[in-house]
Amino acid sequence: MTSRAALLCAATAAALLAGSVTAAPAQAARPAGLSWKKCGTSDQPRLQCASLKVPLDHANPSGRQITLALSRVPHTARASQGPLLVNPGGPGGSGLTLAGYVASALPKSVAARYDIIGFDPRGVGRSTPALNCAPGHFRPVRPDSVPRTPALERANLERARSFARACGRKYADVLPYLDTGSAARDLEAVRRALGAPRISYFGYSYGTYLGAVYAKLYPRRVHRLVLDSIVDPTGVWYEDNLAQDYAFNDRHRALMAWIARYDTTYKLGRDPAKIEAQWYAMRSALARKPAGGRVGAAELEDTFMPGAYYDGYWPRLAEAFAAYVRRKDTGPLVKAYENVAAVDASGDNGYSVYTAVQCRDASWPRDWNRWRADGWKVYAKAPLMAWNNTWYNAPCAFWPTAPLKPVDIANGTLPPALLFQATDDAATPYQGGVTVHRLLARSSLVVEEGGGNHGVTLSGNTCLDKHLAAYLSSGSVPRGAGPADAVCAKSPDPEPLKGKSASPGSRGSVLHGLLGFRH
Repeated sequence: MTSRAALLCAATAAALLAGSVTAAPAQAARPAGLSWKKCGTSDQPRLQCASLKVPLDHANPSGRQITLALSRVPHTARASQGPLLVNPGGPGGSGLTLAGYVASALPKSVAARYDIIGFDPRGVGRSTPALNCAPGHFRPVRPDSVPRTPALERANLERARSFARACGRKYADVLPYLDTGSAARDLEAVRRALGAPRISYFGYSYGTYLGAVYAKLYPRRVHRLVLDSIVDPTGVWYEDNLAQDYAFNDRHRALMAWIARYDTTYKLGRDPAKIEAQWYAMRSALARKPAGGRVGAAELEDTFMPGAYYDGYWPRLAEAFAAYVRRKDTGPLVKAYENVAAVDASGDNGYSVYTAVQCRDASWPRDWNRWRADGWKVYAKAPLMAWNNTWYNAPCAFWPTAPLKPVDIANGTLPPALLFQATDDAATPYQGGVTVHRLLARSSLVVEEGGGNHGVTLSGNTCLDKHLAAYLSSGSVPRGAGPADAVCAKSPDPEPLKGKSASPGSRGSVLHGLLGFRH
């Protein structure tokens, strides 16, 4: 729920930003170049930063300008393949720190041939203006997400309405231009400012949709296109969120089954169904008495949501769950909430951009009766996040800006694109990868069979990463006869932590900290 990428780029942000240029109108041949300044950190000493002015309204290039924050790890090889723009998802995710991560995680021979460019999309992070519609919107303790009483439904509805009203009051002049199409045109402005005839693009999660939209608008400007954990473009955004709810529930049950396998560690039993019943009993108890005065039922859902994105969180979540059930110890649960779910100002910014873009991108039901009926329908089969996710998106029922039509990303002009998808991904279910594979002619789909993580490349799976490296090096893609062109075995499940000093420090943990949740 919080934009972890925004939190983790704080060290970089202190050194931002330098140099600003004005993006020329679309018909201009060569805008002025970017002014890059050193902004390296101990982890990423070669990182450079710049900023770029772009039109708020690309249809009026001489009108009001806004600023995009950029980062770069420059190429070191003699022969460069040009810029590789990277995006962590969202909408609302900051990509400044991701550039450094990608540069360090790719094989050195591959990274050396690209200028790896991170960016904060319009409205996000260090770009200006940066949205924050309602500071503290997720301050605990929120009303129980499941509206079992009219009072709970009214309370949650008022939160959604008030958030939409606050965005309308504060950013009425900006909201009409916060959408994926405008962000894609920003990428074209970045390309022109870099002076590159073509760019490569590597996006995770929502970043796959942004990349596909850019490729639709500017197909001849694409050198390489990598999409990892793929949004279904035929369901943006209401239907996609409903599909998520079922997949989140399945992923939560996978966690329950994992806990059952390690009964000697967690001592919650060997029956996943009974363990799940204990989890919902914990939820009911926290609805009555929040842990530490901070973790109620809604916050508990927020805390376990990251486990659906990345199984590296499972050991800590299982420990917190077991401590509460067996000893009524709320400390580990509160700590888990603070570490992975509590929302600060950067998270408020991420959520503000998330709603602004998704509510503008496509039509949402305006009749609350439709939301209510769908919410209870999903809850009957997949109760975990059915209502939490409903309220997360509910401001779109009251959004002050009229919706656009979704972009048809079907594309027969692109060079071959490389797609990655885990079969059990909850945030962007498998069908999205299959659909985009069909819509992008000559694309290749690499599947992580049985994998449930969201964001699968550069997180430790060597099979997936070999396909990525080969593609970025030479443009080569696998070709197969079925829906998948290549299949990789899933990354191993985590094991319980051993000792208090154990902590997640793998590549997967670092990457998923940057990608964040709800992205």
